[in-house]
Amino acid sequence: MANKNLFKSLVGRLTPQTDTYNEAGGKAYSLSPEQALAQFAVTGTFTNTFYASAEDQLAKVYGFVNDVDAEFIAKLALYSRTQAHMKDMPAYLLAVLSVKDGELFESIFNRVITNGRILRNFVQIMRSGATGRKSLGSRPKRLVKEWLCNRNDKALFADSVGNDPSLADIVKMVHPKPANDARKALYAYLIGKDFSFDSLPEIVKAYELFKKGEGSVPDVPFQMLTSMDLSTKDWSEIARNASWQMTRMNLNTFARHGVFNDSELVDLVASRLASENLVRKARVFPYQLMVAWKMASADVPRKVTDALQSAMEYAVTNVPAFKGKVYVCIDVSGSMSCPVTGYRTGATSKIRCIDAAALMGAAILRKNPDAEILPFDTRVVNLRLNRFDSVMTNAEKLASVGGGGTDCSCPLRELNKASKEGDLIIMVSDNESWADSCWNRGTGLMNEWARFKSRNANARLVCLDIQPYHTAQARDGKDVLNVGGFSDQVFRVIDSFYKDGLEGQAFLKEIQSIEL
Repeated sequence: MANKNLFKSLVGRLTPQTDTYNEAGGKAYSLSPEQALAQFAVTGTFTNTFYASAEDQLAKVYGFVNDVDAEFIAKLALYSRTQAHMKDMPAYLLAVLSVKDGELFESIFNRVITNGRILRNFVQIMRSGATGRKSLGSRPKRLVKEWLCNRNDKALFADSVGNDPSLADIVKMVHPKPANDARKALYAYLIGKDFSFDSLPEIVKAYELFKKGEGSVPDVPFQMLTSMDLSTKDWSEIARNASWQMTRMNLNTFARHGVFNDSELVDLVASRLASENLVRKARVFPYQLMVAWKMASADVPRKVTDALQSAMEYAVTNVPAFKGKVYVCIDVSGSMSCPVTGYRTGATSKIRCIDAAALMGAAILRKNPDAEILPFDTRVVNLRLNRFDSVMTNAEKLASVGGGGTDCSCPLRELNKASKEGDLIIMVSDNESWADSCWNRGTGLMNEWARFKSRNANARLVCLDIQPYHTAQARDGKDVLNVGGFSDQVFRVIDSFYKDGLEGQAFLKEIQSIEL
């Protein structure tokens, strides 16, 4: 029989040496500036997380943008906004680009600034001094002005929801030139100056008349109506005309105001939520559907909550079916209790990292019924999932276990003890492993991965990180991929890495493939 201790030591010597420590104090590998910045761009919201403050995140991101070229920043800003559907990070990267490369900045401005919320984020960041300047500057000011002028009246009026800065503040800042009487009246209306009521756009006139008790409920953002004393009839009209996202976010409000007493409206809302076309068009995060489902009160009809589960099935259609044996390792440790988008004053998400991770695991199981799910903290938690259950149900089961320390190597250690064979291992975690730092060389995960590879030469490892940190537990290579994010777009990267034989830089290659 071969000397097991000898071969064990050889595996250890072949494992890459760690070069840093993570935020939890465990051994780790540094990500390159491009990798680290990409990780922040698809998960970061400049809020406090379990291990890092918002200030720490900003300082790290500021350091990384100084170590990468302007073209990469431009592509990453586009990827962050259009693929990862982030709001704060693309605005920040765009603001950085305004200082580093004005021409690139101008070329992507309208592709990043897709609505008033992103515009307000951008202006706030520019004026904060976080990118090295405290004013817009001539080129950004011109582009903001052109953006306002090219926005249609209804969209611009809807963009007026929100503050710090408000749309009115931005109008005062850049002084856009109105193209017609309606736009002149709208600008004056927004900034509190005298205006001609008859010249206002029809949507604004309808809103003002409704405030006086005249006319029907106008088709304006929900936030513009909540302070009014509305009847059940009014709320029913709001529900009838609501967008998909507005419907998802206000199910309990509709229930409180009697909207669901009307069976026709129950059918309408359920049909809207379960529409595959509208789900795709809304670019909804799967975890946002989980929020709506979990927060729905007992007064929300079952038909409506069932529609959310149908919407979830559409939202995870990007999850690929993998050939071969797949293991999905879901981190259920204590640090995964952090809200997935960080702690935000007055707006902290109800969905934790563990919920998002569990949702991804359940989604993979849905498309890969032979996959094995391995929840872990410092041990693998014994949990049986029924592949015929819905994604929501299995995600809830996964999110209900664990809570201890973090040992990212323990799932592979269990597989190695049982001499398991496999083709793909997907680890969903915040990668803050610290309970397995006893190895002389490398991380516990990389050592166990080397052992697994000694039996499964063609196997591949994916480490999916859902938090904005700058270290990894596995080093990218031909058979190892580090990827970040909690939108369903990460599955496309994983699929390319696994099926198309791309090497471990698949995440960066996906970003670099974006056309400017």
